[in-house]
Amino acid sequence: MIDLTDEMKIALDNALVDKVPCILATASADGKPGIGYRGSVMAYDGQSLAYWERAKRGGLSNIQSSPYVILMYRNPGTRQAWKFFGKATLHETGEVREAVKARTVQAELDRDPDGNGFAVVVELDRVETMAGEVLQSKD
Repeated sequence: MIDLTDEMKIALDNALVDKVPCILATASADGKPGIGYRGSVMAYDGQSLAYWERAKRGGLSNIQSSPYVILMYRNPGTRQAWKFFGKATLHETGEVREAVKARTVQAELDRDPDGNGFAVVVELDRVETMAGEVLQSKD
């Protein structure tokens, strides 16, 4: 069962402020990898992460063709580190988009002055340590 701990939620929600943005890993339908920072990652609820997609580049096109992603959080100062595996869903309009936007850190919203971004919610299947130890699993 996936049930993010309070420690994980606090760390993720403060990642950009703490200067440790999460890293998103994606792959296209034909297996070409992509990786990039996401400064707006948040614990959406106990089973999902979310972020504000404003750049709309390679990571987005990969998710559109293959929704399985990994988000990595690592803070060398606190030694907290986790890998979050899941399936991403895009929310270009609607209630979920607005809920994620309302919780997105201001610095990320400032980088989207026209407000054309949208929400990505990642329903988690597994949470691991950096060494690959499974901490939580949907199964």
